[in-house]
Amino acid sequence: MSTMDTLVQIKNLSKTYESIDGKVNAIKDVTFDIYKNEFLTIIGSSGCGKSTILNILDQLDKEYQGTIEFNEDINIGYMLQEDALFEWLTVEENALLGLKILKKLNDETRKYTISLLDKYGLKDFKDKYPKSLSGGMRQRVVCI
Repeated sequence: MSTMDTLVQIKNLSKTYESIDGKVNAIKDVTFDIYKNEFLTIIGSSGCGKSTILNILDQLDKEYQGTIEFNEDINIGYMLQEDALFEWLTVEENALLGLKILKKLNDETRKYTISLLDKYGLKDFKDKYPKSLSGGMRQRVVCI
């Protein structure tokens, strides 16, 4: 691939955490590129640093060593293993929560959110609570 096709360049990425036992290297000297139209999968055993890499790339964690160069303005998203639905809120209330917190909940955004529930096969479950949903359905609510 050419340099022009490179969206992100990661070089010598390292992250160290402090623990009660001392310093722990979560990742050390990780280097790779992400290219346009590439589907990238990060696999590895539990605790090997997959989530750490994603948190750094998504700029949720800004304390690391190494360099990350974004050649274009891109959005990075990933699905957590555990969803973050509130069990005491309905599916609709969970889907609207972010808009409510940002004070962007209005008739238009509510209508759009309901259309997404319909699009993802969840409209009939909008008044249900998360405990009544399958794992896949819960993940779809989180994506809205």
